Amino acid sequence: MSVLEVKDLTYSIKNKTLYQSANFQLNKEDHMGIVGQNGTGKTTLLNILIGRTEVDFGEITWQKNIKVGYLDQHAEISKDMTIIEYLRLSFDHLFDVEKELNKVYEQMGAEMTDALSERAEELSNKLMYSGFYDIDATVNKIAAGLGVQKIGMDSLLSNISGGQRAKVILAKLLLESPDILLMDEPTNFLDTEQVEWLSKYLQNFEGAYIIISHDFTFLNAVTNCIVNIEFQQIKKYTGNFNQFMALKDEHAKNLQMQYDKQQKEIAHLQQFINRFGAGTRASMAQSRQKQLDKMEIIPPAKSLEKPNFHLQSLPIQKGIILKVQDLQVGYGQKQLLPPISFTLSSDEKVVISGFNGVGKSTLVKTLLNQIPKLGGEFKWEQTAKIGYFEQDLNWEHPDWTPFDIIKNHFPSWEDVFVRKQLAQCAVKGKVAMQAIKTLSGGEQVKVRLCILQNTKCNVLILDEPTNHIDVDSKEILKEQLIKWEGAIILITHESSFYEGIVANDKIIKINKK
Repeated sequence: MSVLEVKDLTYSIKNKTLYQSANFQLNKEDHMGIVGQNGTGKTTLLNILIGRTEVDFGEITWQKNIKVGYLDQHAEISKDMTIIEYLRLSFDHLFDVEKELNKVYEQMGAEMTDALSERAEELSNKLMYSGFYDIDATVNKIAAGLGVQKIGMDSLLSNISGGQRAKVILAKLLLESPDILLMDEPTNFLDTEQVEWLSKYLQNFEGAYIIISHDFTFLNAVTNCIVNIEFQQIKKYTGNFNQFMALKDEHAKNLQMQYDKQQKEIAHLQQFINRFGAGTRASMAQSRQKQLDKMEIIPPAKSLEKPNFHLQSLPIQKGIILKVQDLQVGYGQKQLLPPISFTLSSDEKVVISGFNGVGKSTLVKTLLNQIPKLGGEFKWEQTAKIGYFEQDLNWEHPDWTPFDIIKNHFPSWEDVFVRKQLAQCAVKGKVAMQAIKTLSGGEQVKVRLCILQNTKCNVLILDEPTNHIDVDSKEILKEQLIKWEGAIILITHESSFYEGIVANDKIIKINKK
């Protein structure tokens, strides 16, 4: 039975058609993942499903009386609240029932009636069977699983980071217990343990859900069907992500075989027509022409546009290029980590791991002198030239286009060369001339990578570079990092990404102070 049906969906934005007469449905047992290259309209599709974006044409039909929960990491929240106060908002409807029950009890104290007694029993049962008396335990369970407790339940929302805020919003969504979950990149700010916890939670979730994620290990664990957005169409596949990839490859191979077979048949018919169009076999040639005219031509397979990242490292003197001794990092007087010590060699590639919010980004920003150290020492060798990829997609000028941004970074470049470099990163055409704030997360990442690949450096510091990019881009970036001849400091929660880049003994684990 379907809980959502999408019929003949057509939608365009800024003269770019995202979907053309697309159809799919979500069944009550579906644990669905949405995939597709950056810019194909994955997030836009969720906004259409919740009614936030109007379609050009088509029908979106939800089952009646169904509660849909949407993970909006940019939701406006009262910063004057503590985390625990915000999470308890999920149960406001039950607290309202409690208030009404208390009012009924007051009325019963003044006058006992059968109607009041029945109402009191009804409200009391509602609280009992809804889990009202286990609210604190439920809140703590979800908060612990997502790492929210480690932030501090009494912390003001105004004092937490963007990543911590995203986790709190996700916790509140799960506490609201909707029938259907719609989630856009829920793992972006979770560490490995928290991703595993969320995976188990979703595997046991009784309702249906739709998830957009570029963490394909996670997606593979929590899905039983995949919707792929490609060439303005939305196609649903049965199975998890790995099964989808196998089916998609098989489908592409079958189409290519059918195309090749038909092309041979067309060539054979055309050869006969050309040879015997006149003369004794003219009637046979005419028959072949009719056969050719009636043939439904199979189009050649379409190929997806892939980026062509190319990272080139400057020469670097062999040996230790970074020494860190008892370094203390944090903001103001708040120290986030115990003193940390390590060294980095000129050809060494390391991963920094630890739960989100522990201070990994703060550590690298300190090493980049963007944040003052609180204590200890660190020293870069003079030959170290650093290229930095920042996790947050914050832009100083959000109305600038990718073209404007690259031109500003490299003012000596000719306009044609700017476009060529953006196109190499799969940012081309109209996308290159749109305001950066209107692009998808993946497209914005590719603009950042365009800057990075043209930055003269021999050390890369990458903070969650895969959060928003599609599978093709991720694979190409991984290949480039494997080939990279300089040093790398990588922050990522995706073990499947850093495997092959970093040796098992090159993982720096940091814990909260």
